[in-house]
Formats: sequence, structure tokens, C-alpha cells
Amino acid sequence: MKKSMMVILGLVACVPGPVLAQSIPEKAGINSLMGVAPRTEDFIKIATISDMFEIQSSELALQANDPKLTAFANRMIEDHKKTSAALKDLIQSGNVQISPPGSVDEAHQDKLDHLKTLHGRDFALQYRADQIAGHEDAVSLFRRYAQSGDNAALKTWAGNTLPTLENHLQMAKDLPQ
Repeated sequence: MKKSMMVILGLVACVPGPVLAQSIPEKAGINSLMGVAPRTEDFIKIATISDMFEIQSSELALQANDPKLTAFANRMIEDHKKTSAALKDLIQSGNVQISPPGSVDEAHQDKLDHLKTLHGRDFALQYRADQIAGHEDAVSLFRRYAQSGDNAALKTWAGNTLPTLENHLQMAKDLPQ
């Protein structure tokens, strides 16, 4: 385990600075592996991008003409618009002094672009896989911030939002395979 952690740290050290829009430990997954809370800046960036991806990918799912996907997608759109608005309110209230990103990052845009090329069962399976992975990451992020984040208002919000994300994860896992 120590050896693999050192390899990860060594590889991450080779990444040029401008590529890293979030801290190296969070970007590399080290914080998640170790259960360390993300920096507030990282939390806001990742939570915002996650919400945008959930909304945009679910809007694509509405076109799938699959009643189960449509019901799930509508719920994702509704809930993630609420969390986006709540986070925006926290930022505008002055409790958080960080600007959220205005669009998804390249990795999430690539996932959206890939989803746009799929249809039928292929779309449904990829959408399900993306939803599970995204919600697993979100649950980890929100749990870690709720437990040890450094901004009290954001920490409370993360803790209050966590049960909804856990529910989303279970709903995603329950989608047909």
C-alpha cells in the first residue's frame, strides 16, 4: 500500500501546475483513499461539476424513451438543481468566498459527449454506470467534508445533503442492467 501511494504521489508530481484546477491529493484520489476532507475550494468545484454533470446527463436520458430512466432522470434533474441552488445561496450569502466553475471539466464533458453517441441499451447501461460512479464519488466527497470540512456552513450543508446522495446512489444501482 505504501509503495503504491508513493507511485501515485510521484506520478501526480509530474503533472504541470495549470492542469491542476484542484489540489493534487484530491485530484489523484489520495484524500478519498485516506478519508481526508477536501479543501473547501476543491469541495465546491467538485460538487458544482458533479451537479452539472448529473443534470446534463439526465437531460440526455429523458430522450431515451425508457420509463425507468425517465423517472430516475427527472428526479436527478430536480434534486441536483436544488443542491446547485443551495450551494449558490451559500456562496452568495458570504459564508463561502469561492467562485464555482461555470461549466463541467474536460473529463465530464468527454462522458457527456460519449453518452450522446449511444442509443437504446448501450445508452442505458453507460448512463447507469456513470450515475453509480458519480454518486459514489459524491457520497465520499460529501461525507468527508461533512465530517472534517473547514467551513461550518458548508460542512452542515454537506451533512444535510448526504442522505439524498446516498438515496440517489441506491436508485442508480437499482436501474435495470
